[in-house]
Amino acid sequence: MKRNVLKKRFFRELKSEFGKYLVIFLFLIGSIGFVSGFLVASNSMLAAYDKSFTKYRVEDGNFELSAPAGEDLQTALVKEGLTLYENFYLSEEVAETGAKLRIYKNQTEVNLVCLMEGTLPKASDEIAIDRMHADNNGLSVGDTLTVGGKTLKISGLVALSDYSALYEKASDMMFDATKFGVAVMTEEGFAGQGDTHLHYNYSWIYNTRPESDKAATERGEDVLEILLGSAVRTGNAPKNFLPAVSNLAIQFVGDDMGRDNKMMAVFLYIIIAILAFVFAITISNTITKEALVIGTLRASGYTKGELIRHYLALPMTVVAVAAVVGNILGYTVFKDIAAKMYYNSYSLPTFETLWNADAFVRTTVIPVLMMFVINLVMLVRKLSLSPLRFIRRDLSKRKKKKALRLNSKMSLMTRFRLRILLQNLPNYITILVGVFFANVLLLFGFVLPPLVDNYEKDITSNLIAEYQYVLKAPAETIEKSAERYSVTALQTVEGKLRSEEVMVYGVAKDSGYIDAEFGDGVLISTAYAGKHGLSVGDEIILEESFGEQTYTFTVAGVYDYPAALAVFMEQEELNKRFGLGEGYFNGYFSDVELTDLDERLIATKITAEDLTKTTRQLKVSMGELMDLFLVFGVAVFLLVIYLLSKLIIEKNAQSISMTKILGYTDLEINKLYVWITSVVVVVSLVGTIPLVNYIMKYLFATMLADYPGWLPYSVPFTAYIRMAALGIAAYAVVAFIQMRKVKSVSKSDALKAVE
Repeated sequence: MKRNVLKKRFFRELKSEFGKYLVIFLFLIGSIGFVSGFLVASNSMLAAYDKSFTKYRVEDGNFELSAPAGEDLQTALVKEGLTLYENFYLSEEVAETGAKLRIYKNQTEVNLVCLMEGTLPKASDEIAIDRMHADNNGLSVGDTLTVGGKTLKISGLVALSDYSALYEKASDMMFDATKFGVAVMTEEGFAGQGDTHLHYNYSWIYNTRPESDKAATERGEDVLEILLGSAVRTGNAPKNFLPAVSNLAIQFVGDDMGRDNKMMAVFLYIIIAILAFVFAITISNTITKEALVIGTLRASGYTKGELIRHYLALPMTVVAVAAVVGNILGYTVFKDIAAKMYYNSYSLPTFETLWNADAFVRTTVIPVLMMFVINLVMLVRKLSLSPLRFIRRDLSKRKKKKALRLNSKMSLMTRFRLRILLQNLPNYITILVGVFFANVLLLFGFVLPPLVDNYEKDITSNLIAEYQYVLKAPAETIEKSAERYSVTALQTVEGKLRSEEVMVYGVAKDSGYIDAEFGDGVLISTAYAGKHGLSVGDEIILEESFGEQTYTFTVAGVYDYPAALAVFMEQEELNKRFGLGEGYFNGYFSDVELTDLDERLIATKITAEDLTKTTRQLKVSMGELMDLFLVFGVAVFLLVIYLLSKLIIEKNAQSISMTKILGYTDLEINKLYVWITSVVVVVSLVGTIPLVNYIMKYLFATMLADYPGWLPYSVPFTAYIRMAALGIAAYAVVAFIQMRKVKSVSKSDALKAVE
């Protein structure tokens, strides 16, 4: 009989608070569904990515030579226990988009292609291009492109297994799928493009694959020694050497997906924890309101366990059903949304949806346990009092103390508001915590666009020159404004941060492009100083990319160059330090394009468009994710503020009713109850911004630590204003709803108290 009574109360409580539970239920479905879909898509795509190494025979490394490899070199490499594959490519510009296209022959032995749409090229005037590059440039099957002066038809869209992330160079901070792409052609079509922009690239696969990254690195060093030994004898030195374990175009996706999963799980746990505390406070207030009923039930024979189970039933039912529905939507609707986000960032092969036990644990088991434990602890603590204490409404575990004495010089309204604040302090603390987490999400959504825009503006306004040319060998130009320089590439030493490329520039005295005095040391770029925390007087150690020689420099100053990690010194000193010979140069700074240079002698041409690839790709890759963070940030904010401010009004319904009897108008009552909540919300919104900003700065530094290059954290003040304005505007909606709630409180509520 007792159980039937409690069951009836269950449905009655659900009906009376249906709106509140519906909002929480829908929000839980959205949060759990999105995270579940994200984890399912990530796990399924990661499995397809892992299988691709075997399925598509992805290389174990590649290198580029100045000329085709001789038989002696090939024989030496075969003896090292690997199979060498000719993997030449052409680097051509697309007239319609201005993008660089790296074209390979359609391979049948290494780095196989996954066809996503259309067909692979069959005729010499056909080409299949990377699917993501096509999407970013509005290209589709059947379109025509002018590549290297020849008109080609797009026969299909593909994903190249060794370009899951479209990094053009290993030193790039970010891949660029808009201005850089990869493609395949038939052997005849490839030959028809000529050899002006031909690169003698080779890929290798070990006969027995290394068991670990460390082993792969060691074997890569053995391969490099063979290449360097051959270069001494033949002069055919490696221009690029990149083991797969260090190749971001191959490895970045696997590393990035793992980080995303952890971030999404933490995001869900934060939301569940906030909602669990909201439930706990709601139940606590319900117990306070129903103290007399609870005391009577306990005195009538109901056990504490029965009441705990009763009060747990509703929140546990809501979260359990939401978890089930959310997971169903995760495997259907949200999975496709998450997959689309990944396909917007990476050139991944097709995947099969897999059951993900880890996603089930993270999105169902852990949220249900969190909800259960948090509410159970509160209920055990709250219901541990004797039945008589409940009947007397004496629910405080501490001895009653006198109310905090307030200064009588304060106005009555001010003291009244302070009393409301003190009486509802746990609710307001939860509002503060909820607003803090909402601000983290909001700032994450707001910070990227201005940060990227500022970085792009800094790069374009601090260019060394409109054009930087790196030459394969010294070459003359008739352009008088062009300035010679020397350049070489070194690596930072592996330590707290991953080793990455640093460009070392030798600049002419009285340079017209770099205004600097070198003194007794070198200058480093602002990007280098920012990422490694360097300042004047510090020593830096750099090492050869393909060798064991190290170089030590003293930092004499920081040069405003945010585009890349770079070191600047006098040209004469660089030539002497690296044994390049007096008068040597291998590059030009110029503000006009040097059209008279032989293109076969140009190793790299760097323009503003090349330097801003990071910003372009971040906008493409993270645009949708930033929008989602904004939506969830506003949703968390609205939900927490609405539920807790509603709770405050309900908890004080009796007092509100009494003030109405005493003649206070609804407007005056709103100035008491809604006003103090408004102050708490606004103070929380504005007051947590410095802490949120500090945390975001740390998160960005951590996120970018493994990326080549540096993206400085710089957020304009307007971003904070927009964030606060959005929060206040969202709260205005809640405040309007609570004003209507105050208006609906009846004067008769004051007469219902049984003391």
